[in-house]
Amino acid sequence: PISLAQHIASLITRNAKKPVVVDCNAVNVETVRKAEEVVLSSGARFVDAGIIGLPPKPGSNGPVLYVSGNDAKDVAVLRDLGLDVRIVAGPVGAASALKMSYAGINKGLTGLGAAIVLAATRAGAADALRDELARSTPAVQARLSNALPDMLPKAYRWVAEMREIAGFLGEDHPAALIYEGFARLFEHIAADVDGEGTEAAKLVAFAESCKAHKPT
Repeated sequence: PISLAQHIASLITRNAKKPVVVDCNAVNVETVRKAEEVVLSSGARFVDAGIIGLPPKPGSNGPVLYVSGNDAKDVAVLRDLGLDVRIVAGPVGAASALKMSYAGINKGLTGLGAAIVLAATRAGAADALRDELARSTPAVQARLSNALPDMLPKAYRWVAEMREIAGFLGEDHPAALIYEGFARLFEHIAADVDGEGTEAAKLVAFAESCKAHKPT
């Protein structure tokens, strides 16, 4: 994101028009503030943004674009074009902090589920785990049945995001190790998806088994 900000700033510096630059990357607060410094040096204005939600498709509301910073109100005009734009009170970094927090929970739960499902499968306990989830936490079982296969083609994109979340937590914070671990897990899964696909097949099999054995 910083190198991209530098490239954008170099183009703006040579241009008489100074636009509002909106950074929608999933990065931690420190990263987006460094990008802000670079962009502001070109004379442009800067808005921090975080996208939460799935890509738009017919019949769905689409994602929400959260924005923050002094010029966030100027981006809110995109509501007139059909985008769900919401202002997060606070300076540049507030929208990214929300994105990091949400992704940390949402994708972190998927990573946790993937890790344990793979371990349970290797130990021969996948069916027992499925049945116990259906009995005691059916919402978790339902979530994993959708989240695990949905994650597989995206795992490679989640690697950097997990490391940004680790940075958001703080280098010295013990929880940062959790997200570095998730980064390595998604890296492993992405390599498997591009390779033999054995781990991916186990996750898909568990998800399909959950759908076939719904809670009673």
